[in-house]
Amino acid sequence: MARKRKISESSSDAFVASDSEADDAYTPKAAGSSRKASTKIAKKTRAPQKRPAQKKPRKGKDKAVDASDDDDDSREERALPHASSTHTISSTQARSIRTALLAWYDTVHEVRGMPWRKPFDHSWSAEQQAQRAYEVWISEIMLQQTQVVTVIPYYNKWMAKFPTLSELAKSDIDTVNGLWKGLGYYSRAARILQGAQKAVTELGGQLPDNAKDMEAKIPGIGRYSAGAICSIAYNQCVPVLDGNVHRLLSRFLALYTPPKAKQGLDILWEGATALIEGADRAGDTNQALIELGSTVCKVHDPLCGDCPIQPWCKAYAWRVMDEKVGDTVNPDSLVPSSEQELPDIEDLCVLCRPLPKPTLVTSYPMKVERKKAREELDVVSVIEWRPTTNANDHDRWFLLVRRPEGGLLAGLHEFPTTPNVSVSLPQNMVTFAQTALHQLIERPPAQVSQQMSPPAPSLPSPNSVQGHLSEDDLRIVKTTEAGDVLHIFSHIRKTYRVQWVLLVGGSGGGGGCGASAIDNAYSEQQHVAHGAVEQSGSGTSPPPPSLQALPPILRTTARPEQSAGSGTYKSKKPAATRTKGEWGSTTNVAEKTLDTTPLEAKWVRMNDVSKANVGTGVLKVWKQVQTLWRNIDS
Repeated sequence: MARKRKISESSSDAFVASDSEADDAYTPKAAGSSRKASTKIAKKTRAPQKRPAQKKPRKGKDKAVDASDDDDDSREERALPHASSTHTISSTQARSIRTALLAWYDTVHEVRGMPWRKPFDHSWSAEQQAQRAYEVWISEIMLQQTQVVTVIPYYNKWMAKFPTLSELAKSDIDTVNGLWKGLGYYSRAARILQGAQKAVTELGGQLPDNAKDMEAKIPGIGRYSAGAICSIAYNQCVPVLDGNVHRLLSRFLALYTPPKAKQGLDILWEGATALIEGADRAGDTNQALIELGSTVCKVHDPLCGDCPIQPWCKAYAWRVMDEKVGDTVNPDSLVPSSEQELPDIEDLCVLCRPLPKPTLVTSYPMKVERKKAREELDVVSVIEWRPTTNANDHDRWFLLVRRPEGGLLAGLHEFPTTPNVSVSLPQNMVTFAQTALHQLIERPPAQVSQQMSPPAPSLPSPNSVQGHLSEDDLRIVKTTEAGDVLHIFSHIRKTYRVQWVLLVGGSGGGGGCGASAIDNAYSEQQHVAHGAVEQSGSGTSPPPPSLQALPPILRTTARPEQSAGSGTYKSKKPAATRTKGEWGSTTNVAEKTLDTTPLEAKWVRMNDVSKANVGTGVLKVWKQVQTLWRNIDS
């Protein structure tokens, strides 16, 4: 048994809390000193600062949770020496904790109405368990960085469209992105499709039935997701550690260390493992931990009085101890006195950092300084084509470009965009649109040099432009700034500087392209165009194919998209010629590595733009341009 050592303030030896995790975090005893010589505990504090006035406790808030600002960085710190075993859970404790946890979970598991939550049935066949694994997989990926209330309608819609893994595997990225539209983090949807197709082609049409293979073989599934899926669907005793459980166990074990440090994460995973090992209801145990962290052990204002595992919570115990000290004695009396005992020095925890004073439950987990989102400015060109300036809505087409299949907003469409440009923009922003047009259109309009025009009361008349170019020539007749749109990602603060660019003429392929090219391009899919008109709800019937005006042909071929009713006119650029930093790229302009994603663009009718597979940032840009048009009309 480890020896206990008495603590005295008279000794010159000291334990110093250190950022180092090495053994030399301790100051050794002087040579020849007695084993009974005591050790002084030094307190590591920040420079004294003025402490903020405490707020009055809010009604209904648990007494054990202090009402002061738990995000305040001006509070002093103190070291609270403790044994490493503080951060462990014994098997005996785990059984008692699990019993209390499941008793609580049985009363709340249906409260939030999650359709993917079903009790495990030991009579399920292997096929039924695999189906449950698919359902849980979809819910878990959707729930990443997304609230439950937001996910529920998306989940229901998804399962109605793709009730089984095999049905999903038959789909395509456009259909999947269409269902995912609005959830954000679109790469998740792409990985789900990839995972389903891999499971069907390589794994016998089912997800793996164990966490190890699940994590190794299915794209986008990490340790947490594999544990959640396999514990819930297969009743496998594997741990989970998402953000909610991380916070819960950091408090439960009073672990005050950088939240992403490997040694700290290892301790939390060990704690989660201890709670699940030997569980009869593995899935319910993990779901109970997640539910407890989400609804009770919240980031702010945790409901400690409602917590079923509060009797074992070490952060709560520290808080109660601090509260008992109160203002009548020195708060530093929490540091053990000469009559208190500590484990032998080899047993002391060297991971935890000094805690802020007063010690709150919300002090855990340790706060880290968030990286400031980088600022980026993109120029977005909303490029519109009309056969004539006075065309109706049915004949107004807009150019969309598909983003690469990897990275930010993977596989979604956007207006031609020049990313991460200098804040000191040239006054003539039309050059950005011209660059895009030359990359995408088979016969782009001639270069123009006129300056960006402010919003004008009306469009130029057809006669005013025909004096310079013939009606068969594609030309830019108007460029107007539409203003800035702010869109915030998790790591980027993006400003879209929007301009509206109006093209006229060049029907069916740009200057000089004969009518036969128009007819040939359109004859393959006459029913598609007709369906698009009906879908857009314009209320007008399209003219016969020979009389329909088509947008300019895109590189390298031009034909309507193959899906019925899409209202799109699509082309692919097969050669991979873009470098990262050119418009349509997904990365910083400073990175000049080759992007091998084929450049793909399409024309979309006005009434179908908002129905396309676009992100919320593009919808913001679209609304901004529509506001510009209303201002012009008024």
